[in-house]
Amino acid sequence: MKLAVAATAPFGADVLERLAARHEITALLTRPDAPRGRGRKTGAPPAKETAERLGIPVLQPAKPAPGLDLGADTVIVAAYGLLIPEDVLSERLWLNVHPSLLPRWRGAAPVERTIMSGDTETGVTIHRTVKELDAGPIAAQRSFPIGEQDDAGAVYAKSAELVVDLLDAVLPEPEFTPQDEEGATYAEKITAADRELDWSCPPDELLNRIRALSPHIGARAELYGRPVTIWKARVAGGRLEPLEVQPDGKRRMTYDEFQRGLR
Repeated sequence: MKLAVAATAPFGADVLERLAARHEITALLTRPDAPRGRGRKTGAPPAKETAERLGIPVLQPAKPAPGLDLGADTVIVAAYGLLIPEDVLSERLWLNVHPSLLPRWRGAAPVERTIMSGDTETGVTIHRTVKELDAGPIAAQRSFPIGEQDDAGAVYAKSAELVVDLLDAVLPEPEFTPQDEEGATYAEKITAADRELDWSCPPDELLNRIRALSPHIGARAELYGRPVTIWKARVAGGRLEPLEVQPDGKRRMTYDEFQRGLR
């Protein structure tokens, strides 16, 4: 069937590509180009890059407004990142793809907060987009286990893979069930403070933080007095053991390489 997609971040780009393999995608609604990376050069959102490669028309309003020319009666929202006003929502069916088991972990960083909290299970929820954050009635939901070695990248990939199957099961006429407000928790946006490792914390907690922030953000710490980003680690002998680190201003490297560079 014909679908439009509203997406910006890498997770949304992954969902867009998978949907385009099964459905006709009439348009992508995404955020405007913005400064990216260390050089802060203006660049396209990941979802736009995917859409252009697939030949999908792209709309980039600073704020969605009524009358959007999306070419479809249903819009799939996946990591779009902008508030969709109620008068825009009323024009067609908007279905949000959320990588958590709603109502747990509503908000901006559901995968990261799930892993940080030590959850052993997560999933994907398809729900109607409403004014309140991730609070719309649910059309479909499916869970999967989080492996001990899974980082955020792995969980996002598993979630995106589930999306197309869930949507095919509920489209074109989804039925909705209200969320249980008593079970709601919120996944706040990741801040600089969230990235800092506190070595006084239990090693399992530190490992969860590292996994939650890899491979896209990175946990921060000092090793031998040098500031580094830690991308991979493990718990061995009751202690956290870094496996892959990146000293400031340098490339990613194994922890052994980093230690050899100190000699």
